[in-house]
Amino acid sequence: MEASMQPGSLNSRRDRMLGRVGLVTGGGSGIGRATAIQMAREGAMAVVIAGRRQEEGEAVAAECRAAGTHGMFVQTDVTREEQIERLTRTIQAQFGRLDVAFNNAGFQERRAPIEEQDASVYESVFDANVRSVFFCLKHQVPAMAEQGGGRIVINASVSGLRNPNPGLALYSASKAAVISLMRSAAMECAPRGIRINAVAPGRVVTDMMLASGIADMSAVAAGLPLRRMGQPEEVAEAVIWLASDEASYIVGHVLAADGGFIAS
Repeated sequence: MEASMQPGSLNSRRDRMLGRVGLVTGGGSGIGRATAIQMAREGAMAVVIAGRRQEEGEAVAAECRAAGTHGMFVQTDVTREEQIERLTRTIQAQFGRLDVAFNNAGFQERRAPIEEQDASVYESVFDANVRSVFFCLKHQVPAMAEQGGGRIVINASVSGLRNPNPGLALYSASKAAVISLMRSAAMECAPRGIRINAVAPGRVVTDMMLASGIADMSAVAAGLPLRRMGQPEEVAEAVIWLASDEASYIVGHVLAADGGFIAS
């Protein structure tokens, strides 16, 4: 992607999701919202948005319907297994299958030294970032195996590959755990026709990043090879590619959508 390319020039319709049923957890904002809308634009038969905030989720479902698909919001706390099981069964009952899942929901603690964090923060971070992915995989894999295959993409982070963020030790550790979980699950599930990969965003303008306590966003952007922050739509492109037939030989991979951060 050229440095001069504007994020708004993305989102063209290429039908990479044609006829498929997609799920996006944490789909009410940021990368999740952008991915759900791009699924709809690329021909998905249905896009299900799962999350806790109903107003946001319903709004994204409406945007998906406006893009020409069946958009549906299912209120879900992804840290609770029974709700993930209910979500999966709801999708199967409504649409008969689940072809693509983007397990995107997550949480990042407020920036602080490790000694200032406590058990409740640890639990919040690991519940949202690791426990939820385990529950999603536990219920999505059998559903996909039953229908003969599927594609799962997990939202990790460059912080799970290299910790660039002093004060975010718990977030970084949780994302490293997610990457390890993804790779193990990918090896188990590939023989059953289920491709599992991860996307690792870095320095992308989302509500979570804006709330993380970064004082000078322009200084962060200046330190990247592209000299700019990423946009959610650019990560959505990476997710859609991993879930598409174009990535049919990609398994257990972590695709860094980071403006060159890891390479620098």
